[in-house]
Amino acid sequence: MAKHAGTKNKAGSTASGDGRTPKRAKLPKAAYEAELFRLQTEMVTLQEWVRDTHQRVVVIFEGRDAAGKGGTIKRITEYLSPRVARVAALPAPNDRERGQWYYQRYIAHLPAPGEIVLFDRSWYNRAGVERVMGFCTPQEHSLFLRQTPIFEQMLIEDGITLRKYWFSVSEEEQLRRFRSRLNDPVRQWKLSPMDLESVYRWEDYSRAKDEMMVHTDTPLSPWFVVESDVKKHARLNMMSHLLSTIDYAEVPRPAVKLPKRPIESGNYRRPSRSLSTYVPDHAAALLGDPEAGF
Repeated sequence: MAKHAGTKNKAGSTASGDGRTPKRAKLPKAAYEAELFRLQTEMVTLQEWVRDTHQRVVVIFEGRDAAGKGGTIKRITEYLSPRVARVAALPAPNDRERGQWYYQRYIAHLPAPGEIVLFDRSWYNRAGVERVMGFCTPQEHSLFLRQTPIFEQMLIEDGITLRKYWFSVSEEEQLRRFRSRLNDPVRQWKLSPMDLESVYRWEDYSRAKDEMMVHTDTPLSPWFVVESDVKKHARLNMMSHLLSTIDYAEVPRPAVKLPKRPIESGNYRRPSRSLSTYVPDHAAALLGDPEAGF
């Protein structure tokens, strides 16, 4: 929701008249890593509570390209079980899916009891890229804005815990991140023609986002905005907020004890190494071991 110039937001900083928040000092690396690990530990506690109580949790990650959604999801799931916490990152719809009810392919990825699903982009594609790039008609977009609050109300009334996060990044920081990816061999795949198009359509995306918020930021299913010009701060802020909004508790876990190693009979002989095909010792070769080979 919009804030008046000079008012205090929840973090205690003063918002400027254009809606931007002044820059803050960055956390030291050690403080960031310590708090991140603490929050990740709490995420494991949340996971075990979800599994034990058969809850269903959906977390939606939306926002500008290069706003840090993927990095936050990666930190959340780092220590979670993929059998409990799943990431849904759907590709563009195929011809068959384009003819379905719009929400249908997303419904297939909703959690079963005891699961958490993190949507890296979601049904809100229609309010953003589809709206701006003309991949949907004005009528389809208008229908989406009317139906989405109803759709989300149905999910919540059925017992699903739904949280929606919008990652907000400044135009200057987004451009800086795009430039840093251009010559990075492990991150070039993150740049697509669609991403670069967003640079030239900044205002179009802003208007589409504002319109989306007017219709879908409801008391029952609100949007939470994550300021993400500083990625590390955004990760901690988002994770801390998510945990604070769910009334989870630590559940008892069965004590695990390693059994005593049995006494060997002495009758087993390991087969000769020559009978198996081993992966070459790449690490030893890097250390200069002449016997390692590739």
